[in-house]
Amino acid sequence: MNLATQSKDNGNGSALYMAMELSKKTWKLGFGIGGQKTREVNVAAGKLAALSEAVGKAKKRFGLEPDAAVRSCYEAGRDGFWIHRALSETLGYDNVVVDPSSIEVNQRKRRAKSDRIDLKKLLRDLWRYHNGERDVWSVARVPTVEQEDDRRIHRELKRLTEERTGHGNRIQALLMLVGIQAKPTKDFAQRLETMSQYDGAALPPHLLGEIKREYTRYQLVEQQMKELKDTIKTRTKHADKPAERKAAELTTLVGIGSQGAWVLSHELFGWRTFNNRKEVGAAVGVTPTPFDSGQSDKEQGISKSGNWRVRTLMTQLAWSWLRFQSDSQLSQWYQSKFGAGTKRSRRVGIIALARKLVIALWHYVEHGLVPEGARTRALPAA
Repeated sequence: MNLATQSKDNGNGSALYMAMELSKKTWKLGFGIGGQKTREVNVAAGKLAALSEAVGKAKKRFGLEPDAAVRSCYEAGRDGFWIHRALSETLGYDNVVVDPSSIEVNQRKRRAKSDRIDLKKLLRDLWRYHNGERDVWSVARVPTVEQEDDRRIHRELKRLTEERTGHGNRIQALLMLVGIQAKPTKDFAQRLETMSQYDGAALPPHLLGEIKREYTRYQLVEQQMKELKDTIKTRTKHADKPAERKAAELTTLVGIGSQGAWVLSHELFGWRTFNNRKEVGAAVGVTPTPFDSGQSDKEQGISKSGNWRVRTLMTQLAWSWLRFQSDSQLSQWYQSKFGAGTKRSRRVGIIALARKLVIALWHYVEHGLVPEGARTRALPAA
């Protein structure tokens, strides 16, 4: 079968529904057309020709025309979005990528779970979704290849930062074995040669060799981090793409650096469109989740259902905003509400400030509205 064949609705509007359970070696496919009995087959992972052939056989099984539309879905996960692009662009299917955490589950203490059960559940929900129940689950927004690739920069930088911390902690732990307290600073290699144990003896040779190798890896990670940071600064400075221009605009606010602006733009503002402040808060997962049932009325905290990278960053930026934008309306609001409170109330308040701040930043990059009382600086010369 030609992989470029485009599927379309046949005369009576019938379509084939296909749910996919993905694994490293096998893709489990479930087929159906509404309430009729389903068909399940397995194909080798990544084999689009085999998948297309299975779709053709399923259409015959259910009496559909060869050019009948195919509506498919799979859960977002390790495989990313290349499967979605293959299904939508190469095979012409109407595919959706589902947020796994949004799928309804049985609330019993014990529930049966297997790939087959999950597949049937996905297939039923797919049929419901295309028949008007749009809130049956949450559909993941799929970035372009270029937008997805640009995220690699700051995501790798975060992993390298964690790796550097690990190497640094390991070096300090090894030195503590012989009674030495020292951190891997710039002149660490020179200082290491003159270090001695608690009793004045030289470091054991194997321990010294391990520390040197650990420090070599530490230096390599630092060099790679510097290269990524320089890339972010350079691209933000020249701002050739819409997301980069928004990142550059964010850096004009005192208290927001190039790295934070880059993450905000490429994870949130640079590729997604929001209609109102509620959508912005929901995308970051900082919206409140009340519990009001019967005589019980309490606040359960924020939803945490959005982009965790942006949510973590916004908490950090909120603290930074208090420091560098102390005269702004947002900082004054925080101080009046939580400034005189306990440590716990201030931590709760910083999340509320983070929500207000991310909405204010959205207004700034989309509508040019500077947060009230905020200090700005000029864009860096290109």
